[in-house]
Amino acid sequence: MLSRLTRFWWVLVLRGIVSIIFAVFAFLNPKVAFEALILVLGVFLVADGATAVFLGVRMRGHDDDWWITLLEGAMGVGLGMVALINPELTAAGLILVLAVWLLVTGVFEIGTAIKLRKEIDNEWLLGTAGVVSIALGGLMIANPNFGAVSVMWWIGLYALFFGLLLLGLGWKMRKIYKQLSETGGV
Repeated sequence: MLSRLTRFWWVLVLRGIVSIIFAVFAFLNPKVAFEALILVLGVFLVADGATAVFLGVRMRGHDDDWWITLLEGAMGVGLGMVALINPELTAAGLILVLAVWLLVTGVFEIGTAIKLRKEIDNEWLLGTAGVVSIALGGLMIANPNFGAVSVMWWIGLYALFFGLLLLGLGWKMRKIYKQLSETGGV
């Protein structure tokens, strides 16, 4: 797993950049019409999911748990497509869908971090992203009556933290990849 994850470190960085760009949009335009929120969120989920699917496919044959990353990505793509195809979703429905996605994604991220713990130091970056995902998902389930602006701020905050953590993990994987390349381990 480490070899594949380090070889495709740039996919983690790309996921982080996509998340940060989404966060900036969410903070700068909090009063965007709810339909635009669904569209932007749909695009984000499809882009994030597609990068995770790519990583999962590339890990196939090199890691027994490649399917977890693939499943996480497929779920993101699926939820993104639902948001793009059916923009009439209600705010409560959107929050519930997002909360479920955040909870499941958080569990997968923590599981991956635990597995990486055997192979690298500072796997806490991905584990922390998982904890943030679960915390926000739980908050959305506990209080589903957020207004559109609040939803944008919460999602933007999540996307910012998630993106920064993925950037950190990606750069860490890049450093390990360079070290492995120099020693012939890749």
